[in-house]
Amino acid sequence: MADIAECIPLKADDVRGLLGFAHRMAAEMTIVGPEAPLAAGIVDAFRDAGRPIFGPTRAAAEIETSKRFAKRLMQRAGVATARATHHRRADDALAAVRELGTPAVIKASGLAAGKGVVIARSSEEAERAVNAMLRDRIFGDAGAELLVEEFMEGEELSVFAITDGERFIMMRPAQDHKRLLDGDLGPNTGGMGAYAPVSLATPELLGIVADKIFEPVLAALRADARPFTGLLYAGLMLTADGPRVVEFNCRFGDPETEAILPLMKSSLLEPLHAVAVGESLHGIPEMRWLDKHAVTTVLAAHGYPDAPRTGDAIRLPAPPTGVHVFHGGTSKDHATEELRTSGGRVIAVTAVADSIAEAASASRAHAAHITFSGKQFRRDIARRELERSAGAS
Repeated sequence: MADIAECIPLKADDVRGLLGFAHRMAAEMTIVGPEAPLAAGIVDAFRDAGRPIFGPTRAAAEIETSKRFAKRLMQRAGVATARATHHRRADDALAAVRELGTPAVIKASGLAAGKGVVIARSSEEAERAVNAMLRDRIFGDAGAELLVEEFMEGEELSVFAITDGERFIMMRPAQDHKRLLDGDLGPNTGGMGAYAPVSLATPELLGIVADKIFEPVLAALRADARPFTGLLYAGLMLTADGPRVVEFNCRFGDPETEAILPLMKSSLLEPLHAVAVGESLHGIPEMRWLDKHAVTTVLAAHGYPDAPRTGDAIRLPAPPTGVHVFHGGTSKDHATEELRTSGGRVIAVTAVADSIAEAASASRAHAAHITFSGKQFRRDIARRELERSAGAS
């Protein structure tokens, strides 16, 4: 297997080590992927050292790292979102569930790798989730506080915006598939697949998202003396009353990014570099996109999401034209040169084609050809879009 990148033996939240590496390499720009280093203040440290970096400061990143903060910010900004209460005691949280009724959403307030959300369909399920977070502390400090939130009906939509803190450029929307199993069954995960474009995301809808969500949230962050620069990800629910915010993330989301970027026709580097060096996005043109469809299927390890197994050998056949393979939880055994699993979500397979049906079929087909013991993947990514497409034809 040919090397495609140099892997550096530094942890993602080793801010001092990463800053030292950037100095030694004279890095022209650093792009932060995970949320942990943002929460650790990597952008603050790099900026203090005069190194260009794309991402929000620790204070601005709180829009993802604290759901309590995000809810209060949205309330001040008048942004539509679900009603929620915050709790540190299990008895109080369970009383809130009884008052709200089910289905209800139980969310860890802190970072839980995309797995700290339970949609409780019954009071018994809600009680298990509350006890697991507040009494058993399955998410540690990230679950020391939780939200009991109203359940919102509709389809999800993920919208990314690159921003200098004031201006922003919206990227092509995608739809994520959070549940582990086909038919949106099983536990929540960090994401088992995504597709783009989404036919529900009309220009009119995206105008509402820009005017009613991104504009007021960025203004509220500026007013709070924590201007947000980088990539702001709005996870939305398209309800009968319009788009409402499920959550914000402060970096490129996975697996939506793997579906969106292969559809880009214009440069991603230009806006990212402008933000990283502290320049305005004024004058940066809107992004241009291929007139194609992309579907991403995630391959997860045995035991994911609760206890993913690592160390399984991976057979990775060469992808056909139009198919891209993105590594997530993989590592190379240097003794045998074998590729092995090293995380929960192992590989993402994105197919780009002229139709959503062709892209979905090609993505599933190559996902099936990649093998490792205990492999899990969904075979119905983009099913809603496929149904809409079939109904329109």
